[in-house]
Amino acid sequence: MITVDNLSLQFGGQALFSHVDLQFTAGNCYGIIGANGAGKSTFLRILSGELEPSSGAVYIDKKRRMSVLKQDQFMYDAYSVMDTVIMGNLRLYECGKEKDAIYEKEDFTDEDGLRASELEEEFAELGGWEAESDASRILQGLGIPTDLHYTLMAEMDPRQKVKVLLAQALFGKPDIVLLDEPTNNLDLASVVWLEDFLLDYEGTVLVVSHDRYFLNTVCTHIVDIDYGKIKMYVGNYDFWYDSSQLIQKLMKDQNKKAQQKIEELQNFIARFSANKSKSRQATSRRKLLEKISIEELPASSRRYPWIGFRAEREPGKDRLFVENVSYTLDGVQLLKDVSFIMAKGDKIALLGANELAVTALFKILAGELEPDTGTVKWGVSTTQAYFPKDNSEFFDNCELNIMDWIRQFSADKRESYLRTFLGRMLFSGDEVYKEVRVLSGGERVRCMLSKLMLSGASVLMLDQPTNHLDLESIAALNNGLSAFEHNIIFTSHDHQLTQTVANRIIEVTPDGIIDRAVTYDEYMKLTGRE
Repeated sequence: MITVDNLSLQFGGQALFSHVDLQFTAGNCYGIIGANGAGKSTFLRILSGELEPSSGAVYIDKKRRMSVLKQDQFMYDAYSVMDTVIMGNLRLYECGKEKDAIYEKEDFTDEDGLRASELEEEFAELGGWEAESDASRILQGLGIPTDLHYTLMAEMDPRQKVKVLLAQALFGKPDIVLLDEPTNNLDLASVVWLEDFLLDYEGTVLVVSHDRYFLNTVCTHIVDIDYGKIKMYVGNYDFWYDSSQLIQKLMKDQNKKAQQKIEELQNFIARFSANKSKSRQATSRRKLLEKISIEELPASSRRYPWIGFRAEREPGKDRLFVENVSYTLDGVQLLKDVSFIMAKGDKIALLGANELAVTALFKILAGELEPDTGTVKWGVSTTQAYFPKDNSEFFDNCELNIMDWIRQFSADKRESYLRTFLGRMLFSGDEVYKEVRVLSGGERVRCMLSKLMLSGASVLMLDQPTNHLDLESIAALNNGLSAFEHNIIFTSHDHQLTQTVANRIIEVTPDGIIDRAVTYDEYMKLTGRE
């Protein structure tokens, strides 16, 4: 379906990647992964024809239609939601508009009749008569109700616009779909719908995503951008990650006998080959895994931060008591009679369709907002640390460098100690003297997580901590939160982190809360949203 031949790309005289030879075929979903700046989105732009490579070529059958998830939310503001989606098949849209324009002419000629007949035939072949119903089905699956389908895009909420552009990319059964971060800003129900859609999709899908659960669910192959190369591996993200870690471990241990290494790798491959999945692609994936050779397993140059949390003192029995908390913002009630008690061992995931309501609850628990009614009482022996969703107040107008910024929150002020600590968070060399106000989103999050680690708190509160993080940092955070022995209250769009960390789910609704002592997946099953 897509053939990449000896592809190379250079920026400023340096190769981003070179000598890339790949083939993408129908019926498979390829997850594109790589460290921030490795060139994931750039590679998709080359495949779509938006960007020319420095050398090499991309071959795509001209009869195949490619659809790309657009990133410009304002591009279709002059059009309705329905028209925007149907423009996913631009020829179908143009054919319909030309046909309608001919029929609206007052001086309808014989030539117009012939042209209309040709357009009618083409329109039918392109699925024009089912176009609106097909578009409506996709929009509803992504959570856009029917009463908004003919609304102008300019009047849509930004989060809804993202869904409409995704619907556009999926519309009309394209042969090839390129998706760059399709799950960003999607609610749970929409992500589940998208997973099911892609699992049943018969064409070729290439997707860039930081959502590990999503990659594990839909991907048959992982395409890894590393060492200035782009290599393809059979299997989902977990298989790639575990095999990469195993290869790194074995490469460092040169004293093991070669046969022992081979047996360990063979056992590893066999274990993954036996895994079952709900995906229709699972059978073919297992067959491919069974044929994989040891030489085909990945080795990675990526660096993972070390994230670990330790409480300075053991908290007592009483942890947190929330009673009848209500809160209204700009005349809209976000929280209504929220009551719960947090006990020892609770790791609570907060869910809610209204993210403003969830953030308001975090701020009330952290003492940054006063509720309209109700009380929040912390156990006297607890200490709390809060990771806010919006961290701009810590950085935007701050003239400190990273070293001095982190020194504010550390009991040990020595530069040698702080340099070692920052090194584990991937700030090394002269990077520690970079001013914090110019840091990227991911770098700021790593700083905030460093602040959280230095707090020594016995209760961690984290509002969307995975935003802006790459896959490596998300995995490190996941490990750190899972290993923490005390209380956590958090919310995250990352399915895998929520599933593996939380043992209790509290969903914030307009009428109060739903509180269940279950895992995330169990809660989804209980509420019929699996």
